[in-house]
Amino acid sequence: MTYTTLISVDELVQLKQSGSAHVVIVDCRHDLMDGEAGLRAFYAGHIPGAVFAHLDQHLSGEKWREDGSFQGRHPLPEQAALVENLRQLGIQQSGQVIAYDAQGGMFAARLWWLLRSIGYANVAVLDGGLPAWLAASQTLDTALSLPAPGDLQVATALTKQVELAQVVANLSASAADKYQVVDARAPDRFRGENESIDPVGGHIPGAVNRFFKDNLQADGRFKTASQLREAWLAIIPSAAQSIMQCGSGVTACHNLLALEIAGLPGAALYPGSWSQWCADPTRPVATGSADIGKQ
Repeated sequence: MTYTTLISVDELVQLKQSGSAHVVIVDCRHDLMDGEAGLRAFYAGHIPGAVFAHLDQHLSGEKWREDGSFQGRHPLPEQAALVENLRQLGIQQSGQVIAYDAQGGMFAARLWWLLRSIGYANVAVLDGGLPAWLAASQTLDTALSLPAPGDLQVATALTKQVELAQVVANLSASAADKYQVVDARAPDRFRGENESIDPVGGHIPGAVNRFFKDNLQADGRFKTASQLREAWLAIIPSAAQSIMQCGSGVTACHNLLALEIAGLPGAALYPGSWSQWCADPTRPVATGSADIGKQ
């Protein structure tokens, strides 16, 4: 059996006990305010056999293009570098990848999306992450795994993405051609009320707010597929006519995972997100309340 969206703690335990040689568990813990916090936490204790992927070093690319244009705080890595980094984690073309963090999946979903962007379908996020693992009385380990390099290959992307120019053009698109932009940031950031994180506050005009944590239950696990489907269909015309963004293209992947769980595939990621959009003061900015999407 393969997993392509979520895997529960019980399912992961069974998968580990099956003895499969091609299961790679990746710890994606991170702290946006402390870039080395995730690695320190990994050294202090992680799911046995796990390897570590750093958001800044492995799951993001250069912030500036050669032409001097800004791509955002966490732009997508160059494909060749991404593939090489993932191979070094031991990922096999015929294997299964499990990503986890301790933040409700906000960073694990980035790895999930990146693997799908190179055509790798057998990747799932641990539902509830490390807190769920510990709540099930599972143990942690401090031993470091040194896997043999994997043979991961690039295949047809299972994802969609849009660039800055397409988001700009969407502002003036006709109603029939317009995409609904959905912002995964916290409501105060969306409204432009948190200058400590967003010096330029607000959101892309026409966007609606779906805070990524609204995809989760109180215990940190994802809501059911039917719950997610109902909530998402209340704010988007269809997944295929939707663009997901956030502060820097990371937590938007959480919304994309939620859509996939809900049976609503086809939405696009805007990788540059708010950090790229607001870098140019000539681009329009909207502020104010947006209470849509809190079901």
